[in-house]
Amino acid sequence: MARVNTYLNFAGQSEEAFGYYAEVFHSQVSGLMRFADAPGMPEMSDDDRHRVLHVELPILNGHVLMATDMLASMGQNVRVGNNTTISLEVDSRDEADRLYRALSEGGTEGSGMQEMFFGYWGSCLDRYNIRWMINFAS
Repeated sequence: MARVNTYLNFAGQSEEAFGYYAEVFHSQVSGLMRFADAPGMPEMSDDDRHRVLHVELPILNGHVLMATDMLASMGQNVRVGNNTTISLEVDSRDEADRLYRALSEGGTEGSGMQEMFFGYWGSCLDRYNIRWMINFAS
C-alpha cells in the first residue's frame, strides 16, 4: 500500500534524535539498521559502521518519521535543503518511474531510479528545491 513519510538526514545524531522523538510522541523506534548491517557497503571506519543507515518512528495518524546519518567520509554533509525529504513509497515500478520523471524535470540534482538491496529507489531535488525520495519495495 502506498504511503508518504518524512525522511530526515542527520550528521550522526539519528539515534539520539529518534530516542527523543520516541519520548515526545510516546512511540517505539523500529527498523533500526546500521551501516554495518547493509550488504555491499564500502570500507568505512568503525564509527561510521555504527552510524544509523535507516530508522523509523510512527508519530501521528499513521505518519512515519524516517532517518539516516549522513557520512562525511562519503562526501555527505547535512545542510538546509538536504536535511528533510518527502519519501514516497509506491505500489509499482511504473509509478516510481512516472513520479521520478515528473518531479526531477527541471530539477538540479537526481540519482536516477536504480536497483538497491531494499528495492527500486531514486532521489531528486525538484525545480522548487524540494527533495523527494521514491521507493518501490520489489
